Amino acid sequence: MKLTVLTENVAGPGFLAEHGLSYLIEVKGETILFDTGSSDVFLENGKRLGIDIDEVVNTIVLSHGHWDHGDGLRFISGKTLITHPDSFMKRYRKKDHSRIGLGFSKEEVSKRFKVITSKKPHKINEHIIFLGEIPRLTDFEAKTTQHINGKGEPDFVPDDSALAIIEDGILHVVTGCSHAGICNIVNYAIKVTGIKKVKTVIGGFHLKHDNEQTRKAIQCFKELDIETIFPSHCTELPALCSFSKEFSISQLKTGMVLML
Repeated sequence: MKLTVLTENVAGPGFLAEHGLSYLIEVKGETILFDTGSSDVFLENGKRLGIDIDEVVNTIVLSHGHWDHGDGLRFISGKTLITHPDSFMKRYRKKDHSRIGLGFSKEEVSKRFKVITSKKPHKINEHIIFLGEIPRLTDFEAKTTQHINGKGEPDFVPDDSALAIIEDGILHVVTGCSHAGICNIVNYAIKVTGIKKVKTVIGGFHLKHDNEQTRKAIQCFKELDIETIFPSHCTELPALCSFSKEFSISQLKTGMVLML
C-alpha cells in the first residue's frame, strides 16, 4: 500500500499546507483519493510530485461532510464520489454559528459526480472498504460536540467514516477526523473485515488533550498490537506528545510518500 500526503496541516519542504486532509491511496492497482482538503492544495501538491490527480483518480471517498475535508471537491469533477448520506447536512459551530459543513448541497455535488451514499459498509473492491456509519460503542469517545446541525440540534457527525484496506491478510485503517472515535473506527474495521491484525492506523484522531480519552485510546492501540500509527491533522500537540511517549510516531507533512 502506497499513501501520498497531498493535504495536511503541516507543509513538507517545497509543498503547500492548509488545515485539512487529503491522501492519495494506491493498493493492488487501485487508486483512491481520500478527502480533498478545503482548496486546490491537493491538486497543486500532486503536480509538484508529478501526479495529475484528475488523470489517475476515478474514485473519491469523502470521510465526512466538513469543509476542511470536502470543499476541495470544487476543483475536480467527473468521478465517483462515495460518502455517508448525512455528509451534506448543514452544520455550524455552536460558539459563533460559523459554517463548518460543506460549501455546497448534495444536489450541486450530484451534477459534478456520480454520488454513492451508504450508511452500511460499501465494498469498493476486494481490497478497499468504505466503512459507512461507525457504531459508537466505547464509553470514552464521541460523547461531546461543539457543533450543531441546521435545526440547531447537537451534531455528533454521524457521517464520520473511514477506509479499511486489506493487503496480504493484514489491515490498514485510514481515518479522516475520527469524530466517531478512533477506537470505535478500528474495532469496526476489524469486525467488518474479520481481520484482527492491524498493521497501520493513519489520519486524524480528533484527540486534543493529554487526558483520559487520549490515554484510553493509547491503551486500546496497545491491546490491539497495532504496528504503525500516524496521528495527524486534528490530533493536537498535547495528544501527540502522549502518543510519542508510547509509540514511535512521525509527523505527517505534505509531500510525504509512505509505503505501508
